[in-house]
Amino acid sequence: MTFGSVDDVEQALRAESYLPDRGLATAVFLALRMRRPLLLEGEAGVGKTEVGKTLARLLGARLIRLQCYEGIDAAQALYEWDYSRQLLYARTLQEGEVAAERVAALYGPEFLVERPLLAAIRTGAGAVLLIDELDRADDEFEAFLLEVLSDFTVTVPEIGTIAAEDPPAVVITSNRTRELHDALKRRCLYHWIDFPDLEREVEIIRLRAPDISEALARSVAAAVARLRSLDLVKRPGAAESIDWAEALSLLGAESAEGEVARETLGWAVKTREDTARAEAELFGE
Repeated sequence: MTFGSVDDVEQALRAESYLPDRGLATAVFLALRMRRPLLLEGEAGVGKTEVGKTLARLLGARLIRLQCYEGIDAAQALYEWDYSRQLLYARTLQEGEVAAERVAALYGPEFLVERPLLAAIRTGAGAVLLIDELDRADDEFEAFLLEVLSDFTVTVPEIGTIAAEDPPAVVITSNRTRELHDALKRRCLYHWIDFPDLEREVEIIRLRAPDISEALARSVAAAVARLRSLDLVKRPGAAESIDWAEALSLLGAESAEGEVARETLGWAVKTREDTARAEAELFGE
């Protein structure tokens, strides 16, 4: 699928049950047209990761996800050698004089284990590379990633240079637990995803959970908006709104009020401290 305009992107995302604002649709359109990585920042739960997943479905592309975490290194993101298979192969070699090509095969392509970055480079335009929560990785890994994204080329000493004929679409997400470096940001098109406003959140809830009534969706969206105004450890995102609305609907509730809402509050807030603040705000305790 190709997109001729920002409107096309917006309509296609909506058709996949993702409701973007105009700014996000514009960012996706330009990132694809200009073949630049799209860097999405925002608090957890605003739908950053879902952009990459939805885009892969729209493009009919292979979704390749690199989940970042503290301590991730180049080998875990790029490639590794299958040492156990190499050892078994070495044992099958006859003792004594061994042909050079058979020894060289120990580091041949069949023993190379692709990790997400190498898989994306080999797949090229047929992939959407989702680099999730880059802010969890350290500065060294970020610098390495910048080098890979600059030309989508990697050199494996034993094999040679592997390059993408056409680069994959790239979506990078960050929860902003730390600042990413300017060098990476300059390489990317940047967009901040904020929490949806009340009307859009109601639409999101009803689109993702169509059996929920308009009144219940609006009540949940209003309650979640009040919770986001508090000083919480983790403010609830759209995913929490949908889960809470579904839970209330299953229990026969018509609004996010009363004892049923209190009993299901764990769908919206996730820590003991946040629960206490939420109960005080919503139920007057």
